[in-house]
Amino acid sequence: MIEFRLCNALIVRGDALTITNIELDRLDRKILTIVQQNNLTPHREIAEAIGLSAPAVTRRLKRLRKSGVIKYDTSTLSKTALGKPLTIIAQVQAKNEQIENLDRMRTTFLECPQIQHCYYVTGGADFILIINVSDMSEYEQLTRKMFFEPSNVKRFTTFVSLETIKAGNTVVV
Repeated sequence: MIEFRLCNALIVRGDALTITNIELDRLDRKILTIVQQNNLTPHREIAEAIGLSAPAVTRRLKRLRKSGVIKYDTSTLSKTALGKPLTIIAQVQAKNEQIENLDRMRTTFLECPQIQHCYYVTGGADFILIINVSDMSEYEQLTRKMFFEPSNVKRFTTFVSLETIKAGNTVVV
């Protein structure tokens, strides 16, 4: 029995957003599981692992990339090896929640290279930021620039990571 799962993929072309329905069968899901662990796995190895030919794997990967199911192919770097061992989690509360003000905050956070993740959230904070810096001095400079200079930040709370227990972007497929 062949099982299909319908997947909504968001495709961005220029200024146009399109949501398409992509059917994912068990072989697509197996391919996605493998490439999430190592996107440089040779197509021949993927084919052997899931029982397909290498050209069939290549066609499926091309379709998954074109449809937007595979969003990026990236490499994960060692923060410590690159001299950026400190991970900061910051909760940020806005003074004014008018959409224009929140949009300016989003833009500021989006343009900051030290911010690895930015989430617009519900609850006591408006944004949760995951920030990667070399030391507390670099973080202090960032806070002055993003939170203290004329901005829409009412308050922020800083959490310094003592140890990374688990980190990643793997999606269960």
